[in-house]
Order: sequence, then structure tokens, then C-alpha cells
Amino acid sequence: MTEIVKTALRSLLANRTRSILTMLGIIIGVGAVITMVAVGRGATSQVEGIMASFGENLIIVMPAPPNSSGARGAAGSGMSLTLGDSDALANDTFSILRTAPEVNTSAQLVYGNNNWSTSITGSTPDILPIRMMQIEEGVCFSESEVRSGAKVCVIGRTVAKELFGYSNPLDATIRIRNIPFRVVGILKSKGANSFGADQDDVVFVPITTAQRRLVRMGSRVDTVRRINVQAKSRQLLDTAKEEVKTLLRQRHKIPEGTEDDFDIRDLTANLENMANMASVMSLLLGSIASISLLVGGIGIMNIMLVSVSERTREIGIRMAVGARPSNVRVQFLTEAVVLSILGGAIGISIGFGVAAVIAKFFNWPASVSMESVILAVGFSGFVGIFFGFWPAWKASNLDPIVALRTD
Repeated sequence: MTEIVKTALRSLLANRTRSILTMLGIIIGVGAVITMVAVGRGATSQVEGIMASFGENLIIVMPAPPNSSGARGAAGSGMSLTLGDSDALANDTFSILRTAPEVNTSAQLVYGNNNWSTSITGSTPDILPIRMMQIEEGVCFSESEVRSGAKVCVIGRTVAKELFGYSNPLDATIRIRNIPFRVVGILKSKGANSFGADQDDVVFVPITTAQRRLVRMGSRVDTVRRINVQAKSRQLLDTAKEEVKTLLRQRHKIPEGTEDDFDIRDLTANLENMANMASVMSLLLGSIASISLLVGGIGIMNIMLVSVSERTREIGIRMAVGARPSNVRVQFLTEAVVLSILGGAIGISIGFGVAAVIAKFFNWPASVSMESVILAVGFSGFVGIFFGFWPAWKASNLDPIVALRTD
């Protein structure tokens, strides 16, 4: 078998230019398929990263933007949601696992001679499991501390590093807008999300403390910026949305036929739609790229037919000295497969290179899988066998006497 491959390589090297041009279709096709699969996997991993940073089975409820002279304001700029709404959604529904009301601001943190500007989130202890965050040291503030408006906080690793360096922040007192807060917990590091934002550069405080001391939300103290709602399962998301809508309309006494004063956003469904669109686009582009493989296969068949015509006398000599038709058939089929696999190998290298360029210059997490490489090599070999069979069969069926008479 080794001798057959060596003979095939010698034959192909004897016509280098023709061999390279023949492989071009396979190279382009395999390279394009590898790149498209990498981009598709990158899109999927990016969506999974976003879901991991925001939470699973998540619904966001925000105040509807207020109307002013017929002009609609920005989403979340209204003040129709309260802490009572969040409690009712958590306690009076079937499909909702937990809720976490939220208010946000940014502020300068001070500890000793160090200061750091970051985002402050006021919420309840349930915000951590919803956001898929974990306490690494210390504890989270409790429900009783939320009710009492305690001046305690949980900080991310970036905040801990910037304010405390290598010191232990637990039980230390930092100042937020000149108000002392005791550090009761440190979050486990999550790193940057898919958008490049540092998920460790955060501070969580009890929502009541934030409402009374850090955030101005209007005349009502219990107003919240949004409510994070986590359904019990992906299958119950639609039910959860209906329950949220029904309950909030009842609580807000909204007459039938009147618009809601809140917006419901199914973040999980939106992200899954993005992933599906990316997968469909990758499949479509990959299918188009596969046409290059078909064209490359046809090119291999044509060149092998030309090779059979040019080497008719050689085939006759081989048969005259004892070669059987099967030997001739295997020889030409091997040449077609070697040609195809070489083109596939070069195409895989190009696919890796293009995926790396996309990842570096377009900040897209293109990911080449071993499965796609194996598939590309296997498909290249199949193309060589499929399109090389007819020329090999034709060569093996030549009459040796006629072949020897050919110039």
C-alpha cells in the first residue's frame, strides 16, 4: 500500500501546476466549511456566555417608558414597579422560582487612601443565584438586613483588589458616597463576559439601603428599576410571562383594553433566537461553501480522465507485464484520493488561519472543533473516491493491446 501511495505522489508531482489547480476547489471548499463551522460555534459559545452572565430562564420586567406629549421615553425610565410587586410575583405564582428587584447607580468607593469608581446594585440575596454568582468568602447580606436597610455590602474581586490590594476585605468598612458600608462577603471571580465587561467590578447592597441612601427614584421610596424573574424551567417561561402580566395588571389596577405600564422581556428566548439565527446562517454559508467541494470533485474527475488518456500506453505496459485490472483501478483511485486529501489538509490549515484572523480582528470567539476537522478530512477522502472511481474504472477496463498501440 505504501508503494502505491508513493507512486501516486510521484505521478502528481510530475504535474505540479495541474495538481495544485485541481486541488484548488477542494482547498477553498474545506477552508470555507471549517471557517463557517468555527464562526457558528463561536456564536453559540458567545450566547452561552451571555446566558451564563445574565442567568438562566430569566425574564426582565421593567417599567414602561412614560409618555410625554406623545413621545415615548426610554425603557426603564418609568416608575411603576415596586418592592411589593417583586414579592407578589415570588409568592403568588406557580411557575416563578425566585425574583430579585433591582436599582442601580455608580459611585466612588473609598477605603483609606484608595478609591475606585464602580457600579452599585441594590437588590435582595436572590440576585446572586439568578445572576449565577457565588460567595467565595464571607456571606451575602440577609433578608433581615434588607428589611432593616443595613449598611452592608458584597464586593467583587476587582473591587477587592483595587481597594484592599492583598489585604482581607471582610468586615472592613468602605465609604460609598461618604456613607460607611461594612463588607460582609466577596464574590467568586467570573471574569469578563462575552462583551468584554468585567463581571467582578461590582458591589451589591440591600435594595432598601440603596433606595434610601444611594439612588433617587422619585417621590416613592420603594420604586425599583427592574425586577429579575427566574422561571422554574425553560418550559415554564411562557407560563411565567403570562402570570407576570396578569398579576401586575391586577396589582396596578390597569383597565382592560389599556396598555401595560410595564414591559416584559424574555432574555432567554431572545438569546436562543440569536443562537438559532447564527446557526442557520452558518449552515447556509457552509452549504454554499460545500458547492466548492462539489466543483473540486468534478475537477478531480476531469483531470483524472485526462491523466488516463495521457497514460494509456503506460497502462498497457503495466497490464502486459502482469498487472491486473484491479491493480490499475487501485492505482488511479489512490491518486484521486491523495489529491483530494492533500487539498483537504491545505484547506484545513487555511480554515484555521481565517478563524484565527476573525477571532483576533473582529473580536469573535471563532472555535474550530476536532469534529469539524475529522469531518473535513473524511469528506475530502469521500470526494476523491466518488469522483475518482469513474476514471479509475475506465483505466482498468482498457484493452492492453489497444493501449500499447497508443502513442
